[in-house]
Amino acid sequence: MKLDAVVNFYTSRNMKITSPMPSDLTLAAARFAALGSEQRLQVLRILVRAGPQGLTIGTLGERSAITGSTLTHHVKLLVAAGLVQQKKQGRNIICAAVAHQAVHDMSQFLLTECCADADAPCPDHSHA
Repeated sequence: MKLDAVVNFYTSRNMKITSPMPSDLTLAAARFAALGSEQRLQVLRILVRAGPQGLTIGTLGERSAITGSTLTHHVKLLVAAGLVQQKKQGRNIICAAVAHQAVHDMSQFLLTECCADADAPCPDHSHA
């Protein structure tokens, strides 16, 4: 599901506007909500820095200074939002960021209709 898809849908019985699909809004809201905590944002940044191999939960806890059930809670929300992936490797659980495309999609979601209602496009950025 891409966040930058734009379709028409009804927001009320007689008002039609161009806006992202409701399912895209739900996905975007979940992802933005997941990043709405300083600790979850910190965890995601640590995992992005670790690269595709990810980190064990223990190493992630050490680097983030978030312990036990609190870390588990934050990782669970990031996994549910599609920003982090977990896999079992022997006796360890490895967490890895899968956020690169998701973060790109989130920025596209915000910028898709940039300057759509302005008289003239902003001169300081592209509108391609």
